[in-house]
Amino acid sequence: MHEPSRFCHFRGERFLEATHLTKVYRVGGEPVYALRDVQFAAPQGDFVVINGPSGSGKTTLLNLIAVIDRPTSGEVYIEGTPTSQQSEGQLAALRKTKIGLVFQSFNLIPVLTAAENVEYPLLLQQVTRPERRARVEAMLEEVGLSTLARRRPNALSGGQRQRVAIARALVTGPKVVLADEPTANLDSETGGAVMDLMRRLNEEHCVTFVVVTHDPAVSKYAKRRVRILDGRLEEGDGRVVVDPAS
Repeated sequence: MHEPSRFCHFRGERFLEATHLTKVYRVGGEPVYALRDVQFAAPQGDFVVINGPSGSGKTTLLNLIAVIDRPTSGEVYIEGTPTSQQSEGQLAALRKTKIGLVFQSFNLIPVLTAAENVEYPLLLQQVTRPERRARVEAMLEEVGLSTLARRRPNALSGGQRQRVAIARALVTGPKVVLADEPTANLDSETGGAVMDLMRRLNEEHCVTFVVVTHDPAVSKYAKRRVRILDGRLEEGDGRVVVDPAS
């Protein structure tokens, strides 16, 4: 993990930047625009919430900046390096080492315990067993699940499963965590607790968080807010909308 920081302020470095992103799908031979000329950047230590209704393009945007999918046009830069010409293997390595992902359906492996789910990305990185054990124990303690390390997902509540997913996303020490509707399958109280946890981890470790959601209640946790509608960010030039209260 990154060294904890009592006060995490925005820094000049832009780990993540997207320019003129457009994504077009073909439906019955007709073009359907999921994103239109989107520009977006997130400095280190940011916590930005992208809010929009279903079908607005927010998950498409997240998949593009996570380099899971490729844009029809435009570019995604990771640490200043364009990704459009990188191979699938190179992009997979980026996701494995630099990007943490949190999904609304948790995406935990049902036959593995909470600890084993958190450990899994470290196995992919071929981290030594003693270091894996130490990092997993530390992350489970941070998310308040030390006593539930041996439980499998079906023996955990929705909020506990999402905490495991957050621990898994952070255990590799990523520069950015991308969360897709992290509260969608949770009640309002549990969802609030999960968002409190994410903001605390953002502050303590200065990891950038980008959260996409249709839930307006999530916006209050943002350092910056962006609205997306019909594949466009709220401002016409694609700039993020900064919350004046932040």
